[in-house]
Amino acid sequence: MPALLIEKTNSSDSKKAKVALSVFFNIMDAWRVKAKDQITLLGSPSESTYYKWKKGNVSSLSPDTLERISYVMGIYKGLGILFPTREQADAWPNKSNRDFNGLTAMEYMLKGSMINLWDVRRYIDAQRG
Repeated sequence: MPALLIEKTNSSDSKKAKVALSVFFNIMDAWRVKAKDQITLLGSPSESTYYKWKKGNVSSLSPDTLERISYVMGIYKGLGILFPTREQADAWPNKSNRDFNGLTAMEYMLKGSMINLWDVRRYIDAQRG
């Protein structure tokens, strides 16, 4: 592969990773999620990696991490559609929910499996109709 193409691909991956993480961290701030819980939602990277990402030092993200961020973004967007105010939407992940056996959606997502993020995303999508 020509060097210019490799450089362009790496630059694109880096930009995509930085944008994805920036959006993720903004959502985490809105939802008031602690750093240790953010690490879990991201798929448990090392703390040093997490803090590098938080500072914007990232060249690429694994498909797993990108998928996790995608689910979080979809949940955030869906909540914005369901609720009349952003304040209500941002409070929802931390309210207990009988559909998650009394857990909050955040507690359910923090079980750590990708399927938990997918379940919450699917739940929000179903509520939207």
